[in-house]
Amino acid sequence: MRGRGTDHSETDHGAHDPNTNDPKTNRNLPINNPLRGDIAAAVTAVRASKPLAQSLTNFVTINLVANAQLAVGGAAAMHYSAEEAHALNQGASKATYINMGTLLEEFRDQYPAAARDTVAAGLPWVLDPVGAGAGELRTAILRAFVDCPPAIVRCNASEAIALAGIWGLDVPGAGRAHAGVESSDEVEAAVPAAHAIARFTGGVVSVSGAVDLVTDGSRDFYLPGGSVWLTKITGAGCSLGGVSATYACVAEPLVAALAAALHYNRAADTAERVANGPASFQTAFIDALWNTSADEIAQSTIFI
Repeated sequence: MRGRGTDHSETDHGAHDPNTNDPKTNRNLPINNPLRGDIAAAVTAVRASKPLAQSLTNFVTINLVANAQLAVGGAAAMHYSAEEAHALNQGASKATYINMGTLLEEFRDQYPAAARDTVAAGLPWVLDPVGAGAGELRTAILRAFVDCPPAIVRCNASEAIALAGIWGLDVPGAGRAHAGVESSDEVEAAVPAAHAIARFTGGVVSVSGAVDLVTDGSRDFYLPGGSVWLTKITGAGCSLGGVSATYACVAEPLVAALAAALHYNRAADTAERVANGPASFQTAFIDALWNTSADEIAQSTIFI
């Protein structure tokens, strides 16, 4: 289903001037706020411990998901089996990533079973509800997650709105059909849905856009940055979901979602400065994920 970087990029993500159109107060989180220390600690912990976040992710972008997880310092295991998920949950895996991209009929049972097993093991999981609302199979799988909700939902604005409806949450406009993988909504339109989802799951929602939103349902954090080049490579958002799971191995959901999104934005900023086109951008982006320091990530602009 997802062949490009729609969820993190495509039409909904580009460079941003934080001095002109911040959606809230344009007030930066104080540099000495403990949350910044937690973000830096998460980056350091991933690189020190190389945690494994297993991924059940889409066929088109699986290579970039694995490479991104490795580049931030984690480990990768890619599969599509609830049995494999159970085995890994009992051993090496510390989190699970489920991406609703290229679906097969057997995923109707495999994906919810993998999610249930992860929750039963006391481990976090990350959901990317790709194309939420498009088709019966996709909707049935997403609805099945109601009984085993994720710690982090990473999505675009339209997917957040559609997912809120699929889960029966009381949000204006929720549940409308969402055809394809590109967001037709701005991040601000998804704020009520993101709040409702976060409160329902008890976790965090990370909505990608021109300015990313990360919320736990009561606190909102807006993250400027990133690059329009993310719209020109396959799997920018899918791989961000995988990296969010990597960070969820070592940090609570809010810190994990913030660390992942900020790491991506800083790496994309760096890669854009040296890229000559989409291919060189992707290579430079993976290098930048590897080289961006914990302090650079933690000291990023975070609007509150």
